[in-house]
Amino acid sequence: MRRRRFFALGLGVAACAAGCGTARSGTAGDLGTISVLPAGERWSPVAQALYRTLRRTGHPVTGTGGATTLTVTGLAALAAGEMSGLRPLHLSSTPLARLTGHTEAVFVPAGSRLPDFAAFAAHLLARPERTYLAGGPLGEPDHLLFGLIAQGLGADVRKIDYTGYPGAAEAAAAMLGGKVAAAAGRLHDWRPRVDSGKVRVLAVSSAARVPGLDAPTLLECGVRIDFADWCAVVGPAMTGDRRGAAVRVVEEAIGSAPWAQACRDRGWETIPLTGDGFATWLATEGERTRKVLRELGMLDTPSTTYRG
Repeated sequence: MRRRRFFALGLGVAACAAGCGTARSGTAGDLGTISVLPAGERWSPVAQALYRTLRRTGHPVTGTGGATTLTVTGLAALAAGEMSGLRPLHLSSTPLARLTGHTEAVFVPAGSRLPDFAAFAAHLLARPERTYLAGGPLGEPDHLLFGLIAQGLGADVRKIDYTGYPGAAEAAAAMLGGKVAAAAGRLHDWRPRVDSGKVRVLAVSSAARVPGLDAPTLLECGVRIDFADWCAVVGPAMTGDRRGAAVRVVEEAIGSAPWAQACRDRGWETIPLTGDGFATWLATEGERTRKVLRELGMLDTPSTTYRG
């Protein structure tokens, strides 16, 4: 597998630095003034929307320095933490709610000799080391998706030849320039190229088809994957009434009309899951991510493996 050198940019660390410390005390169940911070720049828009929603729904919020800090984070941070050997996100923070997600897809050039996902899958199974793939940076969602697809097909994951690029524009240029056979990425980011007819979608990662897009799901293609580049909110270490209060505050916010409007305005897909259900899901998502990172060869050394 071709690799660019991986730098752990501290996304997983940022989630804890911003939100996993002990919050300044209030009475049990009282969160006091709330701060909302992103774990990295990619989550800033969602953090800002959540902050404004909390304010509009009557909760006391401040820019920084609140009694309770909520951190908006996501799949890339979870993966970065795994690769940096940090404690899993569901243990280093208090999981509160899953917020939004981006459907991913597998793309090929319009003139590709791969007519559909079945042809792509057959090529990947037969010659994984000669099926040149591209997407975002190594270890991030696009890379994870190809790893999960290879797992689901029974292909040799370690032989995948994947090149990571800074973003969709660079990955698309590489694919349209003939450097790679297929790419993965957020459907939203690639939609203009799809609509222009330059790119075809072989399959989408969501459980259901995307309205208005003539492309099957991976589940329809026989790959048991329901996958999204998700975003979530976690809190500092807290239990009991305080944790319950934090879950209720977030539930009120993301169940509100202002939040729904913010998501519609920005084209975000809402995938709400809160409280214990989200905590259980996050632990499972961590296990899935850790397994595929290991098979991709991203967790080869003791320094990149969390050992408790």
